[in-house]
Formats: sequence, structure tokens, C-alpha cells
Amino acid sequence: MSFPPDIDHRVDELSDLFHLLGDPTRLRIVLACLAQPIAVSDIAARLDLSSSLVSHHLRLLRAARIVKAERQGKQVFYAAADAHISSLLANMFEHIAEPIPNNGLDA
Repeated sequence: MSFPPDIDHRVDELSDLFHLLGDPTRLRIVLACLAQPIAVSDIAARLDLSSSLVSHHLRLLRAARIVKAERQGKQVFYAAADAHISSLLANMFEHIAEPIPNNGLDA
């Protein structure tokens, strides 16, 4: 893997992305957007949150290009921004499901 020449700026961006995904509520919201586009009210109902709280988190996630929005009539539907986000989360879930290897070190 090669790193871009402006690595410091990219590290800051990546750190911000992981910081946003590190919040359990935001992570659940992103996961709700993976299968298909979903409206704020449906996310709020599914996660038992207020629509205003969901909207606040979605605003942050959109700014970081983690989710995208598409207006259909009077409703706005949210989905993962692209396949990178879906793949990242799928890979992380696979990672945490792996058994922890015993490498001879006491924890």
C-alpha cells in the first residue's frame, strides 16, 4: 500500500472519520442506512431515537461523506455514501468476529 504525499492531512481526515464512527449511536445510524435508502423517521423508529437527534447525526455523517441524501418528494432518504463505507464496516465486523489468537503473551 502506498501512502499519498499529503499523508498528514489524510491522517487527520481518517481520524475524523473513525471518530465519527466511534460513536455507537452514529454507527447504528450508518448501519441502518446500509441495506437500502431509509428516511429519518424510519431510522428514528428503528433505533428508538428522536428524529431531531437522528437528523443531527446524519448532518455530521453527510459532511464526512459517510452517508448521502436523496430527496424523494417531501422526504429525504439516506444511504451509505459508497461501497467503501459498506466494505469498511463489513471488514471490521469480520475482524471482531475472528477468534483472538493465543500468541503466548499474557494479557
